[in-house]
Amino acid sequence: MRHELIIFDNDGVLVDSEPLSNRILAGYLTELGHPTSYEDSLRDYMGGAVHRVHDLILERTGRRLPEDFDDVFHERVFTAFRRELEPVAGVPEMLEKLAAEGVPYCVASSGSHERIRVGHWKTGLDRWFGEDTVFSAQDVGRGKPAPDLFLHAAERMGVTPERCVVVEDSPLGVQAALAAGMDVYGFTAMTPADRLDGANGYFDDMEQLLGLLA
Repeated sequence: MRHELIIFDNDGVLVDSEPLSNRILAGYLTELGHPTSYEDSLRDYMGGAVHRVHDLILERTGRRLPEDFDDVFHERVFTAFRRELEPVAGVPEMLEKLAAEGVPYCVASSGSHERIRVGHWKTGLDRWFGEDTVFSAQDVGRGKPAPDLFLHAAERMGVTPERCVVVEDSPLGVQAALAAGMDVYGFTAMTPADRLDGANGYFDDMEQLLGLLA
């Protein structure tokens, strides 16, 4: 394997959370007087940290979201996660193989540490990720598409950016990986390849990932 570290996005790559969280986000924004469809939410916010929602709403409407927006949104998401969340198909088997082969990997997510923990606990992925291999946009000043989060993860894992490969399913994540000087593979199960422009390769089934990484 030519890469020394695999950096996974979390939402939509490891856990099947994008449909749940974007449905909830679209509903909550609409409830607050900012009409947003599920498709709008995927287009504008998928892969980004929650501050992106605040920034875009303020830019577009001149109105700020309520101070408790993050708390209410996260509680709704966590409730849905605890009830419905599943791992992305093929992920447990893929992680099992990587662990057995001793391949270094970590997760770098726009979500909060709590969101990552809740999702991994519900899906059973916590067995493959210790605290020292989980990185959140909370850890850096700027989330994706800035490269900060991926560079932070690489530094903490002791690997130079050019020896890392990122696995992403959002345009913002692909942009962040490229800005960090890393290779990136686009997961197209939810996002068409043409929206992940610049990726080094594409796949739509986790069984295909190990072949790309080899």
